[in-house]
Amino acid sequence: MAVTHTDTRKKPTKAKPAPGAVKLLKADHREVEDWFDAFEGAGSGPRKLKLAKQICLALKVHTQIEEEIFYPACREAGIDEGLMDEADVEHGAAKKLIKEIEAGKPGDDHWDAKVIVLGEMIKHHVKEEEQFGGLFHKAKRAGLDMEELGEKLQARKEALMKRAKARH
Repeated sequence: MAVTHTDTRKKPTKAKPAPGAVKLLKADHREVEDWFDAFEGAGSGPRKLKLAKQICLALKVHTQIEEEIFYPACREAGIDEGLMDEADVEHGAAKKLIKEIEAGKPGDDHWDAKVIVLGEMIKHHVKEEEQFGGLFHKAKRAGLDMEELGEKLQARKEALMKRAKARH
């Protein structure tokens, strides 16, 4: 009779593990939604400007990691091309509005409205990604490795945020 030996040595501890892809992307969604809500309740120009800058940076990073990592994985897994194309177009429209917001400031013609409309666009996009039968649901059902994708998304997000903060 063979005796099996179980390795009881502690594994080296790593940094906090990255959340799965969907969990990470949903956390980004909640953060930006909170900032949009705060923007609508903000009275002062400086507070609105600060929130708009936070929103724009977060959305630029979020869209970039989705476009570089998550969306290609979804396309490769055979997720509905029409759904993926719609997500790309929504990202494109958001990026145009972000550029306009970043080029302006509180008090400029239509500036507040642009931030509010961006929030409405993002809310629609988030709903399509998160709803049952939406992109996240389809990605999970397609068998994508959400943990591995989460690690890639987290690493890229951290690198992009670090680069953005170094510029400011």
